[in-house]
Amino acid sequence: MVEASNIFPIYKIEHNCILSMAGDITIVYSAVLPEIFTLSERDYETYHQAWIRAIKLLPQDSVFHKQDWFIEAKHKPNFDKHGSSFLSVSSEKFFNERPYLEHECFIYLTKKPSGRKVSTSTYSNICKKSIVPTQTIDPVLFREFADASGQFERILSDSGFCRLERLNDDDLAGSANKAGIIERYCFLLGKEQMPMIRDVHVKGDIQIGEKQVELYTLSDTDDLPTLCGSRINYDKYSTDRTKFSIGFASPLGALLNCNHILNQYVFIDDAQKTLKRLEAKKLRLHSLSSYSRENAINRDATNDFLNEAIASGRSPVKAHFNVLVWSEDQTKAKDLKNLVSSAMAQMDAVAKIETDGKAQIWYAGMPGNEADFPMNDTFDTFIEQSTCFFNLETNYRSSISQYGIRFGDRLTGNPVNVDISNEPFDLGWINNRSKFCIGGSGSGKSFLLNHTLRSYYEQGSHIVVMDIGHSYKGLCELVGGYYFTYTEENPIKFNPFYLSQGDVWDTEKRESIKTLILALWKKDDEPYRRSEYVAISNALTLYFSHLENNSDIFPCFNSFYDFLLSEYMVVLENGKVKEKDFDIGNFLYVLNPYYRGGEFDYLLNATENLDMLHERFIIFELDNLKDHPILFPVTVMIIMELVISKMRKLKGLRKIMLIEECWKAIAKPGTAEYIRYLFKTMRKFYGEPIVVTQEIEDIISSPIVKNAIINNSDCKILLDQSKYENKFEIIQELLGLTDKEKAQVLSLNKANDPNRKYKEVFISLGNGHSKVFRTEVSIEEYLAYSTEEREKVQVQEYTRKYGSIQKGIAVLAQEIRLGKKL
Repeated sequence: MVEASNIFPIYKIEHNCILSMAGDITIVYSAVLPEIFTLSERDYETYHQAWIRAIKLLPQDSVFHKQDWFIEAKHKPNFDKHGSSFLSVSSEKFFNERPYLEHECFIYLTKKPSGRKVSTSTYSNICKKSIVPTQTIDPVLFREFADASGQFERILSDSGFCRLERLNDDDLAGSANKAGIIERYCFLLGKEQMPMIRDVHVKGDIQIGEKQVELYTLSDTDDLPTLCGSRINYDKYSTDRTKFSIGFASPLGALLNCNHILNQYVFIDDAQKTLKRLEAKKLRLHSLSSYSRENAINRDATNDFLNEAIASGRSPVKAHFNVLVWSEDQTKAKDLKNLVSSAMAQMDAVAKIETDGKAQIWYAGMPGNEADFPMNDTFDTFIEQSTCFFNLETNYRSSISQYGIRFGDRLTGNPVNVDISNEPFDLGWINNRSKFCIGGSGSGKSFLLNHTLRSYYEQGSHIVVMDIGHSYKGLCELVGGYYFTYTEENPIKFNPFYLSQGDVWDTEKRESIKTLILALWKKDDEPYRRSEYVAISNALTLYFSHLENNSDIFPCFNSFYDFLLSEYMVVLENGKVKEKDFDIGNFLYVLNPYYRGGEFDYLLNATENLDMLHERFIIFELDNLKDHPILFPVTVMIIMELVISKMRKLKGLRKIMLIEECWKAIAKPGTAEYIRYLFKTMRKFYGEPIVVTQEIEDIISSPIVKNAIINNSDCKILLDQSKYENKFEIIQELLGLTDKEKAQVLSLNKANDPNRKYKEVFISLGNGHSKVFRTEVSIEEYLAYSTEEREKVQVQEYTRKYGSIQKGIAVLAQEIRLGKKL
């Protein structure tokens, strides 16, 4: 047995660099890559060119080593961050220990001393009993290499696709409580694992502690794909009309679902020496070509390589790629070969399980020991081709914003916090927070919006919803909000005359009530005179003064009408107002149906649900009102007055106005301007108007939606559009979607996990920032959001049985888990 200290290749760590015993110097970066499934075909090509330009800056005798770690992890709940509400706790429990792959990317740039002896499988530090430094580090060489590394970092950062951060001494060497990158590699430790020493066996098979390690390499040109590029099509998400792009090496990255490290090496040597060596090889093969057809083929291949190098001015390099996989579960370990072989087959490559050089290749993968890589396990290529085999993507990242919505990533459903309002606004992706959502029946539209509103509510937002279909009744009851709806037994009731605590009788309040009274008095096509407007204004002013002097009078339309019959009638007579200027008799006669004993005496005389200014969750269910000539316009005016009042009086609080399918009824003469006003003005008051529609025909047929809503909505939300696959170009043109976004939309729900119940949603923020997420929730959340009649009835039954909707949902959810219900 060889003592590790005798052959350990690292000399010391200083100045944020790793120094090897052979005089190699290594600078290490942590790289933040783009999220998977978010890049277009053009993005991949631009990104690929950035890698090429960056590597070309590295000096001669240097090694580029990119190391992507994918470690199996499980989601850890955070009850403090996500709140203690019933649904939040249910969500945390639901996602507890959800498995996913945690990804980290490290880039090692190594500068070898000139004249360093090349390592091979038979000559490697691990095969020696001891090693000593061959030379000291030249300060000039270090400065030149540091400058080249800085330029390398700047090229990649300026590309806009990835971000590099230099690791310091503690990150490299570790500390008492945190393992450094070298220690992590030697003992295969996860990101959050404490420092731990494990036995390492390299004779025969590699075994690190309880982990059985296998190594699969791409180092022989016969095993490489015939063609390579910056991207490949991902068939699971592609359609006949769209090709969904992923990185060429993505099958070996996040899509390879096991513990693994993907190592990517590019060795930059003297290009002229390489070409001279290949010229000699070509001549040698030419002289032997008559003896073997294989020699003739290799001669032609070498000649083609040399021609391309000279004609195109390309830089020859050596490259190597390998996948290090392991598992402590012996059952799963047997499947690793099939997983890796299948992943490489997607790249049209052949997996080679390494045996003879396994230990040497594993040892050279140690951070700082890249120069000790056995060069007989590399192949000649160009920088352009070698960079095609880089893993270009990472997992979905959570926003640190406190105003996010919990979605799941596409691969595993691991929960991520997604801010589609404040963060993109601060980043300059969007200019307003307005949102437009389109999704057909059964696509999960109302379910998604329930989930969104619940998140916003728990973050302190004020929410007003205009709905048709009772989609939000369960959530409203659960949070204790106001629910306004119309039935014969319990008609809809308001009280615009009531001033809640903190509200004042200001100009805005007076104008909204005047507008309402004039609308009740006059027909849509009947103008009012200036004298009539002044008379009503005076009446309201006197009425509120009357209320201040008579605190026992309850403010409502009844008391206002009583005031008109008594006090105001005297005022008119004393003021000698002529009947032609204000016909008080006609006024009282027309408004009589809204007074005590009238047909609509309930409408403006509510005695409950009065504090609408400070109530944070208010639903207006308009299904039974949308065609009513009196109730509907009155309700719309009251809603708009409420929203405007919240906008102007609730400073610093987010206001949400959700208009469900009822926008069709609102988009009529006289009320359509409200929608235009919302989408042009709410953004100035920290407001978010959200409009929801079902069919693409609705967009085409409505100039309100087409011009006012879509043009002023920087956030577009789409659900399953598969039935429009053959005519999606219409939607694409109307919504201004790119080809990448089109491919993302048409990929929705194409490859959902059959073992989990969820729908996918596409979200586009501004120009080019789009992503697809899972909307996956706990059983408790599902029952609160569900619009399925059978499930709603069950929730109502359990609510009555157990006294509250929360207790009812909790019991029903538990029975579902035990298989007793649904």
